[in-house]
Amino acid sequence: MAWRTSPHAWGGAAGRAVLRAWPEDFRVTELPVAEPDGAGEHAWLWVRKRDTNTEWVARQLARHAGVAVSAVSYAGLKDRRAVTEQWFSVHLPGRDEPDWSRLNDDAFEVVRAARHSRKLRRGALRGNRFELVLRGLEVDGDVLEARLRQLREGGVPNWFGPQRFGHGGRNLDEARRLFGGRSGRLPRHKRGLYLSAARSALFNLVLARRVEHGSWNRALGGEALQLDGRSGCFVAERPDGETVLRVARGEVHPTGPLWGRGESLPVGEAKARERDWLAPFADWCAGLERAGLEQARRALRVRVTDLEWALEGSDCLRLRFCLPAGAYATSVVRELVDVESAHD
Repeated sequence: MAWRTSPHAWGGAAGRAVLRAWPEDFRVTELPVAEPDGAGEHAWLWVRKRDTNTEWVARQLARHAGVAVSAVSYAGLKDRRAVTEQWFSVHLPGRDEPDWSRLNDDAFEVVRAARHSRKLRRGALRGNRFELVLRGLEVDGDVLEARLRQLREGGVPNWFGPQRFGHGGRNLDEARRLFGGRSGRLPRHKRGLYLSAARSALFNLVLARRVEHGSWNRALGGEALQLDGRSGCFVAERPDGETVLRVARGEVHPTGPLWGRGESLPVGEAKARERDWLAPFADWCAGLERAGLEQARRALRVRVTDLEWALEGSDCLRLRFCLPAGAYATSVVRELVDVESAHD
């Protein structure tokens, strides 16, 4: 399940580079599904933060507004070692807003504030736009160019990134304790964090086997296929020529399990392979089921849209691209180069 030993889809890293030498080398801009409508009891705040995490910003907003942290919401967590922009919402029924500008400092600033009739829901984003700078680049220019074109045309494996598992995989260690009944009573947030890490690790394990098998981007018999940009799936018991073409064009994607209660969606070969690959982790699967999580699916492949790149000098590469919600920029970078960074 280790991130660094996961296989590469396009023939291994093409070189080496340093990522996140500075927070400004990793920029993330949220792509929202809605804009505030100008009226209502929720204050929506467009926040730019630097080298700090989303939850800490939420606590500062709550303290400044004199509300519980539960009154502050956001669509998704953003990287810490980065410069990121995203919406937050603060529930202020019947109350005027405080002076948000008093919060502005080097850690974060409220760029824009507007009222909205609804709170911001977790997961309510189309995706994220990234601008990354890779420094100390050691790679053959022609090889790099060819690899970037491969990623633009064929996408990358949709790994859960290393931040999902905590520093040194700590969240997975805690999941083992939880499934073994050795955790005691946990706060709801931490319990959810450890369950999510375990579920993500099982998905990554299946994805790793599919990459090794050469089928992360093609349909097996009985595959549960997901429309690009959608959450719903359909099962192709015997993928026909049209289905094969749709997968090749990136219109639909093979999927892997987000384990939980209920019947797994694939049938036939796809189901049998998942069953065999997950058999050594039956206790983890059972633990997720006991915790009440429900079966779901996640695409094994993610498209890298609007991908642009530029070499700046002899050893610096600037990348710009968009990914859908839930996908990780590190999944793109690791198909290009081996990254030297203390902040993965």
